[in-house]
Amino acid sequence: MEKQKNAVGRRKEAVTRVFVTKGDGKIVVNDKDYKAYFPLVYLQNQVEAPLKTADMLGKLDIVINAQGGGLKGQAEAAKLGIARALLEVNPELRPALKEAGQLKRDPRSVERKKFGHKKARRSYQFSKR
Repeated sequence: MEKQKNAVGRRKEAVTRVFVTKGDGKIVVNDKDYKAYFPLVYLQNQVEAPLKTADMLGKLDIVINAQGGGLKGQAEAAKLGIARALLEVNPELRPALKEAGQLKRDPRSVERKKFGHKKARRSYQFSKR
């Protein structure tokens, strides 16, 4: 790998740009270490998941720019972005990442609020009398 590779990951309203270079395994999200940015362990595991699948944990430096959404959405967007960037680094990783389900963009998003309702589906309380 001669220069940095990049990819985009999306989930709900979150968008992450992922830049991968050869290095000693530093993962930085918005200029912070990923363990400081994602304080919850299960979110840290989301970010590490594609690297563990590809057995690249500690071999690549990753810089992530995350925007929009919440922490969970950003972590899952980062997971997709890292998986896509790993494919650019080494296309032979595709079957392993695909089997682990890390190349699939999660299409679920928030349902819009309907008029005459309190939320998307929740109605106002009905009173017969």
